[in-house]
Amino acid sequence: MPMPAATAAISGVLRFPLRPSPSSSLVVRCLSPASVGEGNDKLEIGSPVIMVVAPPTLKTAVPMPSLKVNTGQVKPGDVGRIISRKPKDVWAVRLAIGTYLIDRKHFKPLDLDTKNTEAGK
Repeated sequence: MPMPAATAAISGVLRFPLRPSPSSSLVVRCLSPASVGEGNDKLEIGSPVIMVVAPPTLKTAVPMPSLKVNTGQVKPGDVGRIISRKPKDVWAVRLAIGTYLIDRKHFKPLDLDTKNTEAGK
């Protein structure tokens, strides 16, 4: 029995090559608009950070993360260290109460050199 014309056209569209050609590779670099102007080059693994705004929710940085409401566990002024970077300008930050995934807008880098030179004057 012959195949209807609409089915033939659809089946032709659904065929993909098994191996993409080397010339079809594409490299994409993702930057959020907020991260372009804020100088994320200061943030690296092990950098100290200070919370400037308390996040409304906390997401644990474990293989099976859980999301809970921040009822005062993380407050502005809390200090932590960067553990790793995640997509979309989210960072794993180790605080005194645990390691959480926190958006970049909630903290800033802590400049320890400036504080030490001011204390020595």
